[in-house]
This record gives sequence, C-alpha cells and structure tokens, in this order.
Amino acid sequence: MPIAQVILYVVLVAVNVAAIIAWLVVAKRRRLRARATWPDGAIGYVTNFLDTLGIGSYAQITALFKLRGRPQDELIPGTLNVGGSVPSFLGSLLFFGVVAVEPVLLASMVISSGIGAWVGAGFVSRMPRRGIQMFMGVALLIAAGFFAMTALGVLPPSGTAMGLSGWRFAVAVLANFAFGALMCIGIGNYAPSMVLLGLLGMHPIAAYPIMIGSDGVLIPVAALGFLRSGRFSHGCALGLTLGGLLGTLCAFPLVNLIADHLTLMRWLVIVVIVYAAVSMLRSARAPVPESLDAVIEFHP
Repeated sequence: MPIAQVILYVVLVAVNVAAIIAWLVVAKRRRLRARATWPDGAIGYVTNFLDTLGIGSYAQITALFKLRGRPQDELIPGTLNVGGSVPSFLGSLLFFGVVAVEPVLLASMVISSGIGAWVGAGFVSRMPRRGIQMFMGVALLIAAGFFAMTALGVLPPSGTAMGLSGWRFAVAVLANFAFGALMCIGIGNYAPSMVLLGLLGMHPIAAYPIMIGSDGVLIPVAALGFLRSGRFSHGCALGLTLGGLLGTLCAFPLVNLIADHLTLMRWLVIVVIVYAAVSMLRSARAPVPESLDAVIEFHP
C-alpha cells in the first residue's frame, strides 16, 4: 500500500475517533441529556441516503431544519458537522479505495480539506447569528446553483486523468481547502469537486473518492471546532447520527442501481433549498436582540 494511502487511513481514523471521544466528553461534562427525536432521525436517514447516492446532504438538512424550525439558526452549522461526523466516517469506510485515484493527490486534497474545515469551524463558531444567517442564505443559493448545473448536465467536458501534476495539482489542493472551509456554512463539496476536477481534466468518477474521503476527514475536524465552542444542538445532532448511519447502509447497495435516475429528486431538492435560502435571508433581516448575537451555548 502506498505511503500516502497509509497516511490517509491513519488521519481518517484518528480524527474520527477524536471527534467521537470529544462528543462523549462534552456530553458528560455538560450533562447533555436531550434525546434524539424521530423527526431528526428521519432527516438524517433521508439526507444521508441521498448523500450516498451522490446528491449531497448539507443543504437539504439545513432546508429541513428551517422548515421544522429547530434548531436555532446559529446552531445549524455546528449541528450539521457534529451530527454528520459518524455517518461520513462510515461512508468513507464503505467507499474508500473503490476508485483508483492517484494516492498522493487523494491524500493531499483530503488533508487540505480537513485543514480548511478547522479554519472554517473556528470562524463560524465566533460569528453572530445574523452573520451566520446571511452566510448560510448565500451558501444555500450557491448550492442550489450547483445542483441545477448537475441536473441540467451543465458540467465541463470530462477528461480521463485519475491524477494531476504541476499547477493543476496545486489548484486542486488549494481549492479543496476552500471547499473544506465552506462546508462549515453548509455548502456541500460534491458538485464543486466535480466541476473543479472536470476543468482540470480528470475523469468525473474521480470526484467521488475525493469527496467521500474529504467528508470523512473535514466533517469530524469541523465537529471538533464546534464541540469546543459549544454551538450545536446535541439532540438534533444525535438524531442525524443515528438516522444517517441507517440511511448510508441502506443506500450503499443501491448506488449502481439507481444513482443515475434521480433527476426529479434533484429538482425537488433545488426547490426546497431555494425556499430555505430565502427563509434564512429573511430571518437575517428581522430585528434580533443584541444580547443574542453574543450568546454561545450548549443547546439540548
């Protein structure tokens, strides 16, 4: 096994174990007793099912949280990452190594996304509620745009390369750093990765292990930042985790069977995301007591 692949596996396992232990420690110290509810579990199941099939999950979870009215807007980024950590780890274990992307490129992009997530989580954890609402509203509109590009087939001409070198390698690694940071405010990295790698001349299928591997590292890294700050909903995150694990396991055997027949579902997702984006931006314009902007708390 190439040394780059060994390093990647070590990093993947280490950050996920650290995130799980950190969550358990935080829950014990803060005596977080909130239990997962069936709506949170259902959201985790459906969105991770679709994520495993290549549609993504972050924008959809945000939209469903807004429709449900729980958790509070400023807790959504942290809840997404804390609740998505374990399902993303499972997805990485299921899919990692299925597509033979050049190991050094894969390891470099995955690790750079993790660094980006750490920077992004620290930034988002300190943002006031209005700032989070504005950023997430814009992020959702960008995500809807990428979804529309995918549904319409408006993607760059596909290449055949499974690796990159020179300036293309550098661009891919730096861009994945940015994608990792943007994941902290709800922009999924699958569609952007497909567009980027297509422009750089790689085969479209190469985006999949890079996306899955990046999620497996950047989500727990971001979760560590939100666990440290306390800006997440424990109960909602627990529901996402339990439902997400089941959704990932159920979708995995169906990937090759139905992944290419989800156009209608993608358009429905776009409508929901646009609704959530407008709702988030409208919330940002509503008057908010100044005291709420400074609150950082553990939410049940």
